[in-house]
Amino acid sequence: MNVEIHQSWKPYLETEFNKLYFKELVEFIKAEYSNHTCFPSGKKIFNAFNHCHFNDVKVVIIGQDPYHGPGQANGLCFSVEEGINHPPSLINIFKEIEKDLGLSYPKSGDLLRWSSQGVLLLNATLTVRANNAGSHQKKGWETFTDAVIKKVSNERKDVIFLLWGGFAKKKAKLIDKSKHHILTSGHPSPLSANRGYWFGNKHFSKTNELLESLNATPIKW
Repeated sequence: MNVEIHQSWKPYLETEFNKLYFKELVEFIKAEYSNHTCFPSGKKIFNAFNHCHFNDVKVVIIGQDPYHGPGQANGLCFSVEEGINHPPSLINIFKEIEKDLGLSYPKSGDLLRWSSQGVLLLNATLTVRANNAGSHQKKGWETFTDAVIKKVSNERKDVIFLLWGGFAKKKAKLIDKSKHHILTSGHPSPLSANRGYWFGNKHFSKTNELLESLNATPIKW
């Protein structure tokens, strides 16, 4: 696995790449990709960083694990490749956008259009073995992505963090609340959404209102 990550991130993450845990993680990932089908494709592992550069980050959305079905994962949390059926959580995200902003439901589940506007779509674990959810957890990815959150928190100002569900909410401790904005709600998965913890959170309009108050361009969700 080559760490092909956009140069804007390198000054902030170079120290992580040189740490023992990351070198061991690279060896693990190389072996997994050699011996098993894994997702996303190798060149898309760092997609979240390559399409949302460090100084462009306005919003951070934190997911947990990449999708583990064929052709789904594209390196951006909650996002799927063009032409792939939308998974349940993504359907609920789009339904909330429909209600919140009055926009029509999109055909494409590829969230690259968000990423290129400054939305860092960060999974806590960046890879997974096919049909084996969570198979690459606790191998070092979480240490790395926690470091990413801390770097954004320390080096940037007025970033909006959207923490959906219990797992993402635990990341709040990594964020300096005195200089950033945190919006929390239940997870968009059907289990949470159908219990009333997701729909109506208005996170998309609230994010844009915050951006406008900061004289920043709102996101075209």
